Amino acid sequence: MTLVPKREYILLLLGDVAMFTVALWVTLLLRYLEPPSEELFLRHLEPFSYLFIIWVIIFFLAGLYGRHTRLFRSRLSAVILSTLVINVVTAALFFFLVPAFGLAPKTILLLYLIVSFALVYAWRVFFFLRIRTPRKFKGTLIASGPDAEALVQEVQNDPRYPFMFESIVDTSRAHSHEVIQQACRIAAEDDTAFLVADFSDKAFLAARPIVYDAAFHKRRFAILDVSELYQEVFDRVPLTLVQYEWILSCVNTPRLYNILKRTTDIVGSLIIGLITLPLYPFIVLAIKLDDGGPVLISQERIGRYEQPFKVWKFRSMTGNDQGEYGVGGKTKLSVTRVGKWLRASRLDELPQLWSVIIGDLSLVGPRPELPALAREYSARIPYYNARHLATPGLTGWAQIKHDRDPHHGADIAETKQKLSYDLYYLKHRSLFLDLFIILQTIRIVLSARGS
Repeated sequence: MTLVPKREYILLLLGDVAMFTVALWVTLLLRYLEPPSEELFLRHLEPFSYLFIIWVIIFFLAGLYGRHTRLFRSRLSAVILSTLVINVVTAALFFFLVPAFGLAPKTILLLYLIVSFALVYAWRVFFFLRIRTPRKFKGTLIASGPDAEALVQEVQNDPRYPFMFESIVDTSRAHSHEVIQQACRIAAEDDTAFLVADFSDKAFLAARPIVYDAAFHKRRFAILDVSELYQEVFDRVPLTLVQYEWILSCVNTPRLYNILKRTTDIVGSLIIGLITLPLYPFIVLAIKLDDGGPVLISQERIGRYEQPFKVWKFRSMTGNDQGEYGVGGKTKLSVTRVGKWLRASRLDELPQLWSVIIGDLSLVGPRPELPALAREYSARIPYYNARHLATPGLTGWAQIKHDRDPHHGADIAETKQKLSYDLYYLKHRSLFLDLFIILQTIRIVLSARGS
């Protein structure tokens, strides 16, 4: 039993496709000032069906199928409008490059932009957000700590979750007999559908036999570890609830995955390298004209199993940052004028493709850290070294999810947040997740976010 179903994403996608289709019919109605005939509608629907597939991909890249899209209602209209403008431009190029359909619908595309924006916005804001789960599952939470409290707040403040915590037992305050009493109540009541508990909490140990017995006497009953539910809700690992056993369970990955991932790294790096190779002379010239300094810098980074390796980058700062910041915790170097552009486009990292080809880096993985910072974080953040169980990457789960990465400075609090995402990737890494991260990275690069 999963408490965070994925059907919402499917419902959003189906609703968007339905709005695309209805918008086409309404557009033809407005264009010809009469209901379109079946023949006219189908003649337009055939080429537009191919466009619908492309548009859904563009919606995905724009983040419109993310779990927390609803939290950004203040800017949802702007995101939808800008995405639909890109869709219409894509459609214009499609009909220009594929004349076989015999259509050049300039007026129709302009009308379609207006109509589709109105329908998609209405679907997502006024209809989808008002769809309620007919019946919420009732459950109990037995755990303690700030991550458990954050989980409670998230579930209570978001009516879209199909479950609710009917009762909460804070094990840091409750005695063992209170936990046992709560377990007995769960076993006796039929309307309690699930239990979320910190399995490693000593206060829960005595109640486990009762909960175990309840699982055989209820028709619908789920028992979940609080850390697993936290990951489903937040897409990251709760650091206060992680134990060494959990870390050790993430060490090994399937051999087939490792082979396919390495193959993807080599092929992908060669393709990206060949496509971007013509840009190198212009980048070199821009850096030289900017301040006359060196074009490339090399840095030592910490790789898999804490093995150091060297990476090469196009220089984007006034010097070479080595991560030794002293008392202030921030570098005294500054980003150059050309460096700002290189960082926004991620072109400064192109030389690192060589590190991917030779195996020091991967396309996807935790961000490789400077040795000085890695030593500091390892000494001050529990389980920090666990991120070195995976090959570091040019992009990663933490890079696309965490906007406050402490670039060129030491920040313990933000690095803890970043680590929670790195550990999530360590646990859930797969080719599908790698592909998702790559596609989201493309979106971030195109929007110049987080540079």
